[in-house]
Amino acid sequence: MRATDSDAPAPAVDRVALDEAVEFTSGLIRIDTSNRGGGHCRERPAAEYVAERLADAGTEPVLLERTPGRTNVVARIPGTDPTADALLVHGHLDVVPAEAADWSVDPFSGEVRDGVVWGRGAVDMKNMDAMVLAVVRAWARAGVRPRRDIVIAYTADEEDSAVDGSGFLADHHPELFEGCTEGLSESGAFTVHTGRGRALYPIAAGERGTAWLKLTAHGTTGHGSKPNRANAVTRLAAAVARIGAHEWPVRLTGTVSACIAELAALQGLSVDPEARDFDLDSVLGKLGPAAALVEATIRNSANPTMLEAGYKLNVIPGQATAYVDGRMLPGGEAEFAATLDALTGPDVEWEYHHREVPLEAPVDGRTFAVLRESVERFDPDGRVVPFCMAGGTDAKQFSRLGITGYGFSPLKLPPGFDYWSLFHGVDERVPVEALHFGVRVLDRALRTL
Repeated sequence: MRATDSDAPAPAVDRVALDEAVEFTSGLIRIDTSNRGGGHCRERPAAEYVAERLADAGTEPVLLERTPGRTNVVARIPGTDPTADALLVHGHLDVVPAEAADWSVDPFSGEVRDGVVWGRGAVDMKNMDAMVLAVVRAWARAGVRPRRDIVIAYTADEEDSAVDGSGFLADHHPELFEGCTEGLSESGAFTVHTGRGRALYPIAAGERGTAWLKLTAHGTTGHGSKPNRANAVTRLAAAVARIGAHEWPVRLTGTVSACIAELAALQGLSVDPEARDFDLDSVLGKLGPAAALVEATIRNSANPTMLEAGYKLNVIPGQATAYVDGRMLPGGEAEFAATLDALTGPDVEWEYHHREVPLEAPVDGRTFAVLRESVERFDPDGRVVPFCMAGGTDAKQFSRLGITGYGFSPLKLPPGFDYWSLFHGVDERVPVEALHFGVRVLDRALRTL
């Protein structure tokens, strides 16, 4: 299904909205909301910043906390069609930490230089937070309303467990999201340059599930100078090595299959990922840089990340612990668990340290068609494709409320701009023109949906 121009309302974005998108991105970056995990974050100043600007646009934002200082903001904009389902638009206010010594600029300066906004959160995801604010305020100035109720949510704690953010909102304040059936958030509709003269805009219609694991090996405590066949460290190390070396089998989900088929078609190839003789490696080899959109999501994964054991060099400890970052494809949970049972073996226990479900959203209905048309309207030479995110977002928690999530934070990026490397990376930044593009696309998409 494809949306048409006749479906869309006239633009409501003005010059003020474009300027505000830049101003608000910079302003939010200057508020240090570094999330170091374990509760070490304070989003409240950023929450008050967005709440004040939402209130100026005539909304009635509500501030909610599970833990003091870990603040979420929710506001509802009434639509013109009371029979329509509501739409959730959400973004998180926290960011990962940044070491200033590694950066070219102060990571919390929000500096605007040479047409670029610099700082932690410029990409993940204070840019989207700011663009949504700018759009809502533009609607207020123009006296326009969306067709559907739109619920705006700014969340805490997305960069850790989300227990103080979207998890808290979904579990304890579901009434604020009444009627919401779909949601839009981060990690989609940004430019990917293939090097072949074609700009792609991948829109996320799926996420691998989160499976953060804790492994525990038990053994016999003893002197480091004596033989010990029940050494907990040895048992753990062997299990970790098996997990790290395991080759997970390819499993193509519906979203990934659709992505491969569309990418191949853009190269003039006709492929059927569901065919028994489908040669995935051959097709990926013909996609060039675009293959990166699927390579991380064609299988489950498990990467060991942390080890803890012992308290003295010459003492064999009775217990050793490891942590593993696991990710599960939609439909791959049972296979994931069975594989971990086999890889850890009888001497190592494993459990979910943190777990969230994988997601998959339709790519053949009106919603995806509207998102596609909204992007391609403002970049007619670009092409939208669906993709599955390797990681996860707050859409996982909101899915508990029956909300289907899409990654849609539009940015038009110039060739050579390495968007992927800036997520949690050094010198995170976003071009001013990319923010302007995003505001225009969001205005069209949100009011058309």
